[in-house]
Amino acid sequence: MTDTEDLKRRAAVRALEEVRSGMVLGLGSGSTVAHFLDVLGAALAEGALTDLAGVPTSVHTARAAGRLGIPLTTLAERPSLDLTVDGADEVTPDLDLIKGMGGALLREKMVAQASRRLVIIGDERKAVTRLGTVSPLPVEVVDWEWHGHVDYLEERGAHVTVRASDDGVTFKSDNGNLILDCRFDGGIDDPRTLDDELHHRAGVVETGLFLGLAAQAILAGTDGLRVIRRNP
Repeated sequence: MTDTEDLKRRAAVRALEEVRSGMVLGLGSGSTVAHFLDVLGAALAEGALTDLAGVPTSVHTARAAGRLGIPLTTLAERPSLDLTVDGADEVTPDLDLIKGMGGALLREKMVAQASRRLVIIGDERKAVTRLGTVSPLPVEVVDWEWHGHVDYLEERGAHVTVRASDDGVTFKSDNGNLILDCRFDGGIDDPRTLDDELHHRAGVVETGLFLGLAAQAILAGTDGLRVIRRNP
C-alpha cells in the first residue's frame, strides 16, 4: 500500500467509528470510499456491525458493496439516511467541497441531501483554503447542444475541457451525461453565486459544488488525523 493509500485507509477506519448497527448509510464513490467499503464489509462479516443497509452513489460502488456483502437499498425504499460517508476533491475549513472527479456528482449530491449527516474522508492533499485552486470544478450537462455551456463558463473565467476516458473516448456519467471540467485561475471567486447561476441554466444537470452539506471531514496526514466539524 502506498503512503497515500495508507492515509486514505486511516481516514476510512476513523469514519467507521461514526457507524452504528441499524443505520441506513449513503455509500459514496471514489478511491478513499473503496477503503471505507472494505472496512465496513469486514465489520459486517465479523458481526461487529449488524442490520445495516446502504444506498450506493454509483454503479461501481454498488458492485463493490455487493462483493463485500454490504446490503443495499434505494432512496425510494429508505428516503431518509442516517449517515453518508464520501470522499471529496477539495475541502475548505468551512467544509465547502468540490466533488465529482469520479463522475458521480449527481447521485452523490442526491444521497448527501437525503442524509442527516455527511462525513467526508480523505488525505491531507484535499484541504484547500479556496475552492477551485487544486481541482477543476465538474459540471454535469446533457449532451444536446453542450457547446453553449462551454461558452457560458468561459465567459465566467473558466478553462473548460470535456472529460474523456483514458482511451480518449468521451466520458459519460452513470446517468448518460457529459462532464465539463472547469479550471479557474486562482480559484473560484464566488462559489455560491456560480452554483446558483449554473442551476438556473437548462441543460446543466448538476455541479460539483457541495456547499453547506458536510457535517464533518476526516483528513489523514503524516502527522495524524484532523477532524473538521461544522459549527452549529
